[in-house]
Amino acid sequence: MYKVIRKFKDLKHDGHTYQIGDVYPKEGAEATKARLKELSTPKNKYEKIYIEEIAGTPDDKG
Repeated sequence: MYKVIRKFKDLKHDGHTYQIGDVYPKEGAEATKARLKELSTPKNKYEKIYIEEIAGTPDDKG
């Protein structure tokens, strides 16, 4: 499970805007490992980190 640490609009989830503190992905949405890596590292278009893993939760998204 991940939490949002920087506000962003996710075009992969119908343009949903994630606010700081939100859980990512939103309820009913799926995120690939590649998408999680893209948002949790600065290896993206904006070179910013948007989400971080919540300690103690397994990452079982595919």
